This record gives sequence, C-alpha cells and structure tokens, in this order.
Amino acid sequence: MLAVGIVSEVFGPHGEALPGFDFALCADRPGPVPTDLGVPLAIAHGLDRLAAADLVIALPGADFRTPPAPAVLDALSAAYERGALVAAHCVGTFALAAAGLLDGRRATTHWRFAELLARRHPDVTVEPDALYIDEGRVITGAGAAAGFDLCLHLLRREYGAATANAVARDMVLPSHREGGQAQYLAAPVPEDCQDERLAEVLDWARAHLHEPLPVAELARRALMSKRSFARRFTAATGTTPHAWLRGLRLSSAEELLETTDLPVEEIARRVGYGSAAVLREQFVRRRGVPPRSYRRSFTSSPH
Repeated sequence: MLAVGIVSEVFGPHGEALPGFDFALCADRPGPVPTDLGVPLAIAHGLDRLAAADLVIALPGADFRTPPAPAVLDALSAAYERGALVAAHCVGTFALAAAGLLDGRRATTHWRFAELLARRHPDVTVEPDALYIDEGRVITGAGAAAGFDLCLHLLRREYGAATANAVARDMVLPSHREGGQAQYLAAPVPEDCQDERLAEVLDWARAHLHEPLPVAELARRALMSKRSFARRFTAATGTTPHAWLRGLRLSSAEELLETTDLPVEEIARRVGYGSAAVLREQFVRRRGVPPRSYRRSFTSSPH
C-alpha cells in the first residue's frame, strides 16, 4: 500500500501549474487485490491498459520470490519494446529482472534483498547502496520510501528540476536526496543534539547558497571540529559535505535555468560559483551538457 500511495501521490493532481498524468492501476486479473494492510484494492484495468502507457512501474508485492505470471512478463517486455519507460522500486525490481529487462544492466532494490536479486539473476549488476539507478528506459529504485526518490527523479528527468521541486514541495519532501541506502541501515533517527545542530546547519546552508560555504564554516556553526563535522555529516547523509553542496548548487542552477531568463553569470553567482566558467565546467561534468544547452532543451520542450 505504501508503494501504491507513493506513485499515486507523485503522479496525481498537483494543481494547474503542474503536468497532469493519466494514472491507472493494472493487474493481470482486474478486481479486488489484497494488500499488506488487509484492505483490498479495486483494480479496474487489465494488462491491456499497459499497451498505451508511456511509463510502466512494477510495484512491490509480498510474493516477489515467485516470478509473475507469463502474461505480466510479456506485457512488461512489450511495453519496453515499443518504447515505454519501465521502472520498479523495492522488490518490484524482481519483476523486471524476471522479464529479462535488467540483463546486462545495473539495478538496485531494497538492501535487504539485494543479495537474493544478484544470486537469482547473475546477468544483472546489483548495486545495493543506490537509492535509484537510471539505465535509460529502465529505472530501478531502492526500498520503501525510496520510491519517492525514483518517481521524483523521473519527473526531474522528463519535466525538469522546477516541476520535480514543485511536486516535492507539495508533498513536503526533499526533491533530491544525496547519498545511498547505507545511511539508513543503522541509525534512522537523530541520536543526539549534534544531529539537530547538523540539520540546522544544512537549512542555513540552503539559505546562503550564494556564499562560499567552506566546510570549516559549516563545522563552526555546528559547534564541531572540521573532522568531527565531516564524519557526522557522512554518517547522517551518506555523502560528503562537498558532494552535498555540489548537488544542491547544480539542482538550484537547473531550476533557475528552467524558470528564469537570468544570465548564466548571474545564476552562477546565486548558486555560489565564482564564475559562469566554473558553473559550466561543473554542469558539463555532472549533467553532460553546458548550461545554455540545458536551458534550450526546456524552453523548446512541448511540456
């Protein structure tokens, strides 16, 4: 039920300013489908509904250890063959693997079942630490709430950072999480006041993105030594302070490129890069295109 809630929330209505989606739940046998909460879902559509879908997401289920019915595997393969995006998160990834869509590709799933996926499907390169993995038209995500990361990534990829950020704000979620699953294996909640101070420092950094933000300054505000801050930061976020800031700066630059006519030089200043050249170098390295080309791809988009 959590997975159903995640995809229906992300691709459900979010106001006129955001894209609307024709969302439907399908099953090989329409009708009441049991859920882990004991409340059945009334599924109105059969597998024929997949024939017109632009995006097909295989949801996780309790019986994932048993391969889906041949008709389901055929429908997933047919959707991919005709050009649809095919995605799954958590143990829904097992359905894509059973359909052969992950052979020769990287994939992820809930960390608890990553070893089982790798053992059953040796042609799949399983990366248990990733929150999601984008392999073009096949995208997989980690377990549980990482479904939000997967779906928001799809929005960001197809409609841009501004749309993904707007939907995330509507759901009161971060539009992008740095790091991987490893950060959630042990201490899922703050252990002491140091974690609370760290959260406050991250909020402060977001509000002062135009400033240099050296790690020493962040550590000072967290009342920690630089070494202790870096260690605590990595334990809490799964990434380094430098990588987190870089991702935040680039995400903010993407949104400004999509939603404003500001010169690239001004955008670079607002997100904390010393010059347009530095922003361009980072953008090409991390996004594959220069900022101006990225902007053109969205200003000319039919969306």
